[in-house]
Amino acid sequence: MNVSRIPAVFMRGGIVKGLFFHYRDLPRASADRDRLLRRVVGEPDPRTGNADGLGGVSGDACRIVLVTPSLRDDCDVEFDAGIVRTGQAWIDYGDDCVDVAAAVGPFAISERLLPAIDGMHRVRVWQRGVGRRIDVLVPVHGSSVVEEGSFREDGVVFPSAEIRLEVFEPEPRPGARRVALLPSGHVQDGLDVPGLGELRVTMLVADVPMVIVRAEALALTGRETPDSLAKDRTLNTRVEAIRTRAATAMGLGRDLFGGPRAGPAWPRLAWVAPPCNYRAATGVEIGAHEIDLMVRTFPTEGPHAMPGSAESIALAAAAALPGSVANEVARTLPGVPTRLGHAAGTIAVGAELVRHAQGWRMEKALMSRGARRLMSGIVHLPVVRT
Repeated sequence: MNVSRIPAVFMRGGIVKGLFFHYRDLPRASADRDRLLRRVVGEPDPRTGNADGLGGVSGDACRIVLVTPSLRDDCDVEFDAGIVRTGQAWIDYGDDCVDVAAAVGPFAISERLLPAIDGMHRVRVWQRGVGRRIDVLVPVHGSSVVEEGSFREDGVVFPSAEIRLEVFEPEPRPGARRVALLPSGHVQDGLDVPGLGELRVTMLVADVPMVIVRAEALALTGRETPDSLAKDRTLNTRVEAIRTRAATAMGLGRDLFGGPRAGPAWPRLAWVAPPCNYRAATGVEIGAHEIDLMVRTFPTEGPHAMPGSAESIALAAAAALPGSVANEVARTLPGVPTRLGHAAGTIAVGAELVRHAQGWRMEKALMSRGARRLMSGIVHLPVVRT
C-alpha cells in the first residue's frame, strides 16, 4: 500500500494533545501501520529532534489516536491511544489516559462516525488498550459539536465547553481475574516500612494501583511543591520503600492485571491532608472552602504538579470509601464529586462505589474535561511502501 496523504485531526482533550486518525485510512497490518505512523511523527531519528515529522522535540512524546466504529453492542466507537517516544522502536498502546477519550467523542461526531444529536450527546466509547467503556457526553447544537463555553480546567489557559465523562471499571483481560478494589481485603492496612515503622495506609486499585498515606505520617503537610519534593532525597528514598512494600502486599508481582500494566511503575503513591488554604504553583490562592481533600502524588518518575486522570480516579475512590485513610480526612458528601487540591490547582472527580458480597467495587468514575479541534487537514509524507 502506497500512502502519501492521510487525513488527520490535531485535537486537545483535557491537558493532552494528539494526532487523530481513522483506522480506515491506514494500513490494515499492524506492523505496516505502526511503521507509517512512526514516519509521520518523524521516527526513527537518532538526533531526537523529529525535524522531518510531527513529533515533539527534546524527547517529548507524541500521542497517536486511532478511531473506528465499534462492533460491540454497547459502544458506538472504539479507539487505541498510542505514545510514540523519541528513540523508541515501537508504539506504546498501553496509554490509559482518560483525557484522550474526551476528544474521541467530539471527533466521532464531527467526523460523522455516528449521527449528531442536539443536546448532551452520549457517545459510548471503548478504550481498547485498557479494556473499558467510557461514556463521553458532548454538547451538540445544530448537529455540530459545541467547543466554546465557560468551563475551565487546570493546565489549560482558555475556557471551553464542558464534556462530561463516565469512566467504567475495566473488564478483566482474557484469562485474568477481576481486580478487587482492595487487594488485601481491608480498607486500611499496617505497612511495616524500614525507617518509618508501621504506616497506616489504604491500598486500592481504582483505574491504577495506589497506596495512600496521611501526610503527617511522613512529616509532610500536603502543601508541598514538586520542586521541593524533587530535591528531598530522604523523601525519595522513603517513597520507594513504601512503594516496594505496598507492591508486595498488593500482589503486583503476580501480574495483577493479567497484562502489561503490571510492573515497576505500580503502585502510585499519594499522601493526603484535610482541606487548607494554600497557593498553587500558578500563583492562585486557593481557599480551604474550595476543596475537599489536599493531595500530592508521587509516581515513579517523580512528583507531579497535578494528579493525572488515573490518579485522580483512584483518589476519588479512596475519598468515597468509608474508613479509608483519605475518607477520614476528606470533606466528601455521598454522590458529590470530591474536589482535590493539588499543587497546580483543583480538580473535581466523583466515584460510585458499590459493596457486594465479595467486597467493595468501583462501578464508574465521573469527571469533566474540555476538548476541541486544533487543526484538521492532510498529513503529507514520502511514499511509504508496506
